[in-house]
Amino acid sequence: MRDIHIDTVDHTPRPIVAITNDYPDGFRIPPHCHRRGQLISGATGLVVMTTPHGTWVMPPQRGMWIPPGAVHNVRIVGAVRMHSLYIEPEAAQGMPDHCQVVGIPGFMRALIVEAFELPLEYPLSGRPGALMELLGHEIARLTALPLSLPYPRDERLAALCRRFMTAPNIHETIDDWSGALGMSRRAFTRLFRRETGLSFVGWRQQACLLSALPHLAAGTPVTAVAMDLGYENPAAFTIMFKKAFGLAPLAYLGLRDVPGRVDISAQAAAMSPKLRPIDAP
Repeated sequence: MRDIHIDTVDHTPRPIVAITNDYPDGFRIPPHCHRRGQLISGATGLVVMTTPHGTWVMPPQRGMWIPPGAVHNVRIVGAVRMHSLYIEPEAAQGMPDHCQVVGIPGFMRALIVEAFELPLEYPLSGRPGALMELLGHEIARLTALPLSLPYPRDERLAALCRRFMTAPNIHETIDDWSGALGMSRRAFTRLFRRETGLSFVGWRQQACLLSALPHLAAGTPVTAVAMDLGYENPAAFTIMFKKAFGLAPLAYLGLRDVPGRVDISAQAAAMSPKLRPIDAP
């Protein structure tokens, strides 16, 4: 099914409903939720999703799991043909109860392509039923990727995190943040890890890297992104990026010829002089 809203077909008596929608660069979907769980994927462009609990960034050739009832909003970077599998809550019981970005291996991509060739009310028996049942099993086996940024529930700390995401800088320190809250370093580090599950240094690095991805996908040069984030030079940023994600920035996003990745350089926009903030709650 192409370019329809899930609410118009949510009643379909099938455990999985497959829908494809095309979104232009810069498109935003306001806060909403679905009765069903949702697995989205796309071959091009980049998806930034936020909830009250964090931010997730889905590059090309990856996927994103959104559990039933999770309120979220979405921003599109580069044109995206979004493949969505909507899964009945009963069929999604083995899936995580939180959002996560996941890898989409070749076998899973092939199953997704086949799913979109089936009618909305596909036969539950024979090949169609077996294919969709297999798809349900494979969804539960997808591997989570480190492309999320948790936000704290403590409002004082959350305010600092939101401020940081408007102008991320790798050189901000624990002393800067603990001083702003009138706390000792020890009390601050304990609070930060309890609220986010990460150390301050780990969260700061993750925030900078995830903030960089939409701008890199939009065509901003690596050097400009690195300097705006406070890195001494693009090599330092690239080393940190490769350590976190296993590939250099442009290769990770498929902007250079890498086996198994899609070239999305034709979607690149003109260089932005400064990084715009990533979405935050």
